[in-house]
Amino acid sequence: MPSYILGRIVSLVLSLVAASIVIFLVLEVVPGDPAQFMLGLNATPDAVATLRQTLGLDGPLLERYFSWIFGLLQGDFGVSYTYRVPVAGMIADRIWISIPLAVYALVLSTLIAFPVGILAAVKRNSVTDTSIMGLTQIGVAVPNFWFAMLLVLLFAVTLRWFSAGGFAGWQDPLMALKSLTLPAVALALPQASILARVMRSSLLDTLGEDYIRSARAKGLSQGQTLWRHALRNALIPVLTIIGLQFSFLLAGAIIIENVFFLPGLGRMVFQGITSRDLIVVKSVVMLLVFAVILVTFLVDVAYALVDPRLRRATR
Repeated sequence: MPSYILGRIVSLVLSLVAASIVIFLVLEVVPGDPAQFMLGLNATPDAVATLRQTLGLDGPLLERYFSWIFGLLQGDFGVSYTYRVPVAGMIADRIWISIPLAVYALVLSTLIAFPVGILAAVKRNSVTDTSIMGLTQIGVAVPNFWFAMLLVLLFAVTLRWFSAGGFAGWQDPLMALKSLTLPAVALALPQASILARVMRSSLLDTLGEDYIRSARAKGLSQGQTLWRHALRNALIPVLTIIGLQFSFLLAGAIIIENVFFLPGLGRMVFQGITSRDLIVVKSVVMLLVFAVILVTFLVDVAYALVDPRLRRATR
């Protein structure tokens, strides 16, 4: 087990290094000069050169990369080109919207997917199973921003139960959760469809095992066998998917945050791209990549703790 964890830590570090290089180089080759963008088309070359020097954009590529990385390691995310404030402060203000939104969406996804997937597995090859699989296929195929627009039209425009966008702030937790409900549902529906299909498939595989048939032969009912033996073992791959979904929900909510005008990290990245504020984009994207890789690492470790076969394989 320690060797397995050590190997995963090495993989985590290498993934972070590779991701930082890719993020830095991709943003360096993006057309357009941030200094020129900030000063406008009529700016003189001397003014652009002076601003590039002020922003630290005139140094060698390798020097700027290591300066950025060392700053990240010390908690210094740089200073925004546009707002001239520390990026760390901007992240601290907005992360308390993105993380609750991801957690909220994950909870909704799990609450929807578990009973639906279990019902489809128990009613295998029935009309119920076919209907559920058809609906989940639609949920997987339809993009979440389309769900978001439908939710706005129904619950905000027609029924007026929720606001069409914006965030009420955490001064009133109930209003804050209400502001996040429609975005969370839009994010949760496609993920719930995926998770329900995985739950059904995993449970069907487990129900076909020899120990399940032995439990039924000993006199246990179908419900007892399902809850005492099958479901627990079927959850192992499902837990992996849940961990990966949290990473996706945290890093992949850029479109949803813009649809609902939520001042989270996703909208911050979008605004940084449109204003050529590359230090904001680099730092936030790297932070999101770190969160995704860290969650994946924790899922791998949890998988090894839950599944004794993996521990034996590593030994």
